[in-house]
Amino acid sequence: MNPTAPKSIRRSQRCYFVYVLASLTGTLYVGLTDDIRTRMIQHKSGTFDGFTKKYGINRLMYFETYTESKIAANREQQIKK
Repeated sequence: MNPTAPKSIRRSQRCYFVYVLASLTGTLYVGLTDDIRTRMIQHKSGTFDGFTKKYGINRLMYFETYTESKIAANREQQIKK
């Protein structure tokens, strides 16, 4: 290792996930989050009342990652249409 070489700078880059969940009956849900692990735990445990809890939608079928929130939100809307 060269002591005079510049140190690489690590930047913490935020990641956004657009995801698709399904129920056993085939009902789909499209969502957006910046923490896919925590969000999946919430869906599986039924933490929040709402559409996914009501219809038992808790199986992750697909996801995409983005570094910009606006692009992720646009993609979410595109999939929903």
